[in-house]
Amino acid sequence: MQELIKKYKTEVLSFKANSEKETESFRIKYLGKNGILNKLFNDFKNIEPSEKKEIGLLINELKNLIVSKINTSQSIKTTNSNNVFFDYTLPEKPKEIGALHPLSIVENKIINIFKLIGFNLETGPEIEDDWHNFSALNMPEDHPARDMQDTFFIQKNPDLLLRTHTSSVQIRFMETNSPPIRIISPGRVFRNEDVSARSHCLFHQIEGLAIDENINFSDLKLIIQEFVNRLFGENKKIRFRPSFFPFTEPSAEVDIYWGLKTETDKKITKGTGWLEIMGCGMVDPNVLENVKIDSTKYSGFAFGMGIERIAMLLYQIDDIRLFYENDIRFLKQFQSSHIM
Repeated sequence: MQELIKKYKTEVLSFKANSEKETESFRIKYLGKNGILNKLFNDFKNIEPSEKKEIGLLINELKNLIVSKINTSQSIKTTNSNNVFFDYTLPEKPKEIGALHPLSIVENKIINIFKLIGFNLETGPEIEDDWHNFSALNMPEDHPARDMQDTFFIQKNPDLLLRTHTSSVQIRFMETNSPPIRIISPGRVFRNEDVSARSHCLFHQIEGLAIDENINFSDLKLIIQEFVNRLFGENKKIRFRPSFFPFTEPSAEVDIYWGLKTETDKKITKGTGWLEIMGCGMVDPNVLENVKIDSTKYSGFAFGMGIERIAMLLYQIDDIRLFYENDIRFLKQFQSSHIM
């Protein structure tokens, strides 16, 4: 049997295909169902046990040689009636790889910054109930945020809605965890707004929450300044403007000085050089009491920002709708972007 295997080995080594048909005939002859290799394996069962090791190695060597010969054989393809040789061993054309969506890139950057300064990541459901989205956040039933023009309610169950902010995640977390608390909650939110270059009916937010003893507004300002320094650079100035949110008191809007160097700068800042990037404030004591946290012992701050707004700033994008159109020409621009 050894001599027969050596004979087949010599035939395989000398084989050279001149056409696809010859290569296929060679494959069937040796690897087909009734081929030489299967016959050798069947005969292998009947040989003496003392010879099995040596002959088994020879058969496997022959099999590998046959497969290698088929893979490296040249075939002739007919194209436009002309014979063209094609080497099947050539590497295939490189496949185009995808890239992270610009919103994912920015979200990851923001998350990583807050993780570095001690915040943990928490998420929650996009379909929320009235308590977690409104009531627990110090919003009475007649608050404007409950208006049907602002919120997508579930028709069959008026107590359910598409969340309008990720503050609902903070309520859920505070209900089951005791201070100290330091969390960020990214996610998609929904509001019944007209779609335009500056607004959309769905967008992404990241909100932060810190609850502990003796937390004050200075701590909030320090965290926000550190975030701005890490994301936009230490030369960026910020300012706090008084504002109102039902779940924080006092409340503020945070602006960053973007400058007026280009026409785009003038357009996105409306000629002022300043651009709002987030809202923030000290957590209202009523919110703490709603989740059974002692407001006489603990205090805290909260902040929230739109990821789209930050991405538009970082990449100088002037139309929010571009993020949702899946235009490959737009998305390809971010293939070289990386995560911090």
